Amino acid sequence: MAAPLLRRNLSWLRMKNGSFGHGAKLHGREAPVADSAPYRNAREAAAKPRRDAPWAAVVGLEVHAQICSNTKLFSGSQVQFAAPPNSLVSFFDASLPGTLPVLNRRCVEAAVITGLALNCTINKKSLFDRKHYFYADLPAGYQITQQRLPIAVNGTLSYSLCVGKNQNDIITKTVRIKQIQLEQDSGKSLHDDLRSQTLIDLNRAGVGLMEVVMEPDMCCGEEAAAAVRELQLILQTLGSSQANMAEGQLRVDANVSVHHPGQQYGVRAEVKNINSARFLAKAIDYEIQRQIEELENGGTVLNETRTFDFKLGRTIAMRDKEGKQDYRFMPEPNLPPLILHDAKSLPDNTSSQQVVNIDWLRERLPDLPSAKRAKLVECYGILPQHSFTLLNEDGLMEFFEMVVKGTEMNPRKVVGWILTDMLGYLKKHNLAVKESPVSPTLLAELLNLLENGRISSPVAKQVLEEMWKGEGKTPALIVKEKKLELIRDRNELKHICQAVMEGHQKEVAEIKKGNQKVLNKLIGQVQKKTRGRADPVLVKEILEKLLS
Repeated sequence: MAAPLLRRNLSWLRMKNGSFGHGAKLHGREAPVADSAPYRNAREAAAKPRRDAPWAAVVGLEVHAQICSNTKLFSGSQVQFAAPPNSLVSFFDASLPGTLPVLNRRCVEAAVITGLALNCTINKKSLFDRKHYFYADLPAGYQITQQRLPIAVNGTLSYSLCVGKNQNDIITKTVRIKQIQLEQDSGKSLHDDLRSQTLIDLNRAGVGLMEVVMEPDMCCGEEAAAAVRELQLILQTLGSSQANMAEGQLRVDANVSVHHPGQQYGVRAEVKNINSARFLAKAIDYEIQRQIEELENGGTVLNETRTFDFKLGRTIAMRDKEGKQDYRFMPEPNLPPLILHDAKSLPDNTSSQQVVNIDWLRERLPDLPSAKRAKLVECYGILPQHSFTLLNEDGLMEFFEMVVKGTEMNPRKVVGWILTDMLGYLKKHNLAVKESPVSPTLLAELLNLLENGRISSPVAKQVLEEMWKGEGKTPALIVKEKKLELIRDRNELKHICQAVMEGHQKEVAEIKKGNQKVLNKLIGQVQKKTRGRADPVLVKEILEKLLS
């Protein structure tokens, strides 16, 4: 029995300033297929279920990164997130008859620098192809991509994982990059359940994408998520993509299969359009376990496309998987071969605007995240795992370096305040680093007060809390107004310590019996009485003398 056809009402499609009714919900462009639909290209992963044998998982990724460009890949339409529906659509984007593609130079350069950063071989000649499939949000009925000869091939991506009991050990792994290809994005299908309609927004149609195809060198969700995070940082460093997963600028398809070690790989299932590294890890780990349970129960894994429902925490079947024959690839007749040059092959008397020079782009590659992390560890003596956190949060490394320049405190102490206190506040209030009400200059001033002995560490935390309110007061002013300076008068501290001892005779008796651990409780009481203004070292010295 064939799968039921999905009816779409497309009569309302508008090319400019379209609007949608209330209740429209965005979904992926893959239409769910009924459970009873037949699946093609399925084969058994194991001849017999083997409950006693170990399983090995294999994970490969296809990452679609939206190129950071003002205009689309083959048209002059503007690229803008969250623009009014169908307001950024040219005649070519809508596939009107007689329109022709014009290749965007910026997109080519972005793909080249990405390939160079991923240690790829850049093909001086690459080709464009048509990949046919039929969805309402793909008006031409095909996508222009690079199937036969992509722009870059045979690269590597190194990524690191924090392991161990306290995540203090770092291991580095490498995944092979099969290819990087240029292709155009599709539009969006939005399903309006209230009106029983599917609406189409073509603003995204034709936006330039880089598809980074990774070989199946990973074995779990954690590895895949770490590889994607590293790729995301590289793209952002290069400026080739903003790679904001929440805005759909980086989307991941995961190919997952399981097998017994020593046997051939099992049938793979593809989990489509994952837009979060955290969800990617969960989707892959769920899919691995699902396939193992299916095979151990005597079933088979189907070669199918699935989606990840983050609310349920599980993958769900969408449709059977197309093969190359389904896409009917053919050369794109309206685009000539893409020819790139290096310094040796550059034609004489050629304007730099007429060609893309691979060597010129190679010379301008910035420091990549791995190099930045190494510099942080070498220059500031911080722990390697701290360098990962500083780099993973957008703008946090720059924030840290500005604080270090403005304070006398040791960088290893500074990084503790940044990662524990500042980052904690940012996460709590769901703010980006650039939105922090506490500037690097103000934090540096606060840490100088602490380093110079004018305030204690507990008081510094109180002051930081006041600064976070965003009233614009400096740390010194807050300390002065609230009278939080460190008590340096030895006689005053002695009287406070005597008062605390008189109110805690039981603890005093314990200490005199030899239980020195109780001394910390008395120090804590002194701090409480002074609101954190007492120097704990001096307090300990006074108490020990009084108790001797």
